[in-house]
Amino acid sequence: MRVMKMFIADYQSLPERTGQVFKMDGEEIVLFRLSSGEVRAIENRSPHPKGGTLSEGLVSGEYLFCPVYDWKISLQDGKVQAPDEGKVKIYQIERDKDHVFIVK
Repeated sequence: MRVMKMFIADYQSLPERTGQVFKMDGEEIVLFRLSSGEVRAIENRSPHPKGGTLSEGLVSGEYLFCPVYDWKISLQDGKVQAPDEGKVKIYQIERDKDHVFIVK
């Protein structure tokens, strides 16, 4: 299986702890630059049955709080924390100096 890296953003252009939405292959992906400096990428779709987007969510450490339903979502594995249930798609990120790539 061939691994592909697709450029998505310049690291310096990503605001800290604020989501930035990008479209790639028909999908909306939201990137978060954590206070640790790491970058995480997830789909921009709430796992809540009523839907919604996640780009306006609040980031605390390695977690994102859904802006509408306040669900706590892990930015490492996409799992919604108990007592709620669900999961969002996460994307593998690679950073090369000032360039951020999605790895597929």
